[in-house]
Amino acid sequence: MADLKNELVERIRSVVSKSELGNEPRPVNLHEPEIDELEKKYVLECLDSTFVSSVGAFIPQLEQRIQDITGAKHAIAVSNGTVGLQVALFLAGVEYGDEVIVPTLSFIATANAVSHAGAVPHFIDSEFGTMGMSPAALRAALEACTRENGVLINPETGRRIAAISPMHTLGHPVKIEEICAIAAEYGVPVVEDAAESLGSFVTNSAGELQHTGTFGLTSMISFNGNKIVTTGGGGVILTNDDELGRRAKHLTTTAKLPHKWEFEHDEIAWNYRMPNLNAALGMAQLDKYPRFLEQKRKLALAYGEVFADVEGLKFVFEPDGTTSNYWLCAVQLDEPSLEKRDKLMQACHDAGLLVRPMWNLLHTQRMYQSAPRGEVATATALHAGLICLPSTPRLASGL
Repeated sequence: MADLKNELVERIRSVVSKSELGNEPRPVNLHEPEIDELEKKYVLECLDSTFVSSVGAFIPQLEQRIQDITGAKHAIAVSNGTVGLQVALFLAGVEYGDEVIVPTLSFIATANAVSHAGAVPHFIDSEFGTMGMSPAALRAALEACTRENGVLINPETGRRIAAISPMHTLGHPVKIEEICAIAAEYGVPVVEDAAESLGSFVTNSAGELQHTGTFGLTSMISFNGNKIVTTGGGGVILTNDDELGRRAKHLTTTAKLPHKWEFEHDEIAWNYRMPNLNAALGMAQLDKYPRFLEQKRKLALAYGEVFADVEGLKFVFEPDGTTSNYWLCAVQLDEPSLEKRDKLMQACHDAGLLVRPMWNLLHTQRMYQSAPRGEVATATALHAGLICLPSTPRLASGL
């Protein structure tokens, strides 16, 4: 065990120490944004315009840039990823008392967005290859359902299965085409949680690169401070459906009807629009986005090389048929163990390398322990065996 702790620390240090950031007299963070003069310039321009709230030039510019990157017909900027996923679920038809199938290995926002939409999360297993939702587990969950008056019902709870929400874990795409095909068999919409996967693509069945978040009916990408591109706090809803795109913008801007001065609203809605100030920061980040992607891939390849001959763990590469953004690089223990994982992480932290585990499984969180779920053996092993490595793009600057 001592040998593996030393190996892990030394191999991480051998990569990050080649950058100026990795040699600063402070701990090496998991993932930190690059904020410099460009961000200050755009933010100051926003401040000078006085349009700092939900109206301003930077918001539509950011939305157009995201449409260009992802190929989505509509991108609607919102104040954070969680509310973006909540609205994406609402647009897909999720109603109070429904069930939404989600992976138990995910950030808490995946389940919370379902709850905020008035529904109940139904947790299923992941798979080792993608760390995301298992198509086999999804099919098993759907096969256990019954049809009542044409509606798919979980017979154990009596609730309608209203949506399926796979998450692209650490930026690595799930088997999204297979998931969508299974969902289509049962007539259930897919709402992608693409929070971590800006810049991740799947080689689709037509042999073309297709961005994550454009396979389902709706989706969400996050721009939180630790993401590949940040707006400080923020996110974006994606859809290729024209009517849903229109409604997404309408509902996230309080459903206010256009008028020079009247405050007329036509339905209960939300004030979820991204502020122009945040969009200004995001536009500066998007100007750097191609470099961030390149640096992340370079960092991932360097980690993959130094961990290639380490016994007891392996680097997590992008799944076959995908191009990952490598949002967070990770290693996986050959023999998953929470005790071993935590000892390895403690050694890294003691050395100033701020590695991180995966999230606690959602079905174990106190507010979701009574929620419906299937077998989750693979997710349990992934939780006990994965360690996320420092992944700030600038760590690749010396490689």
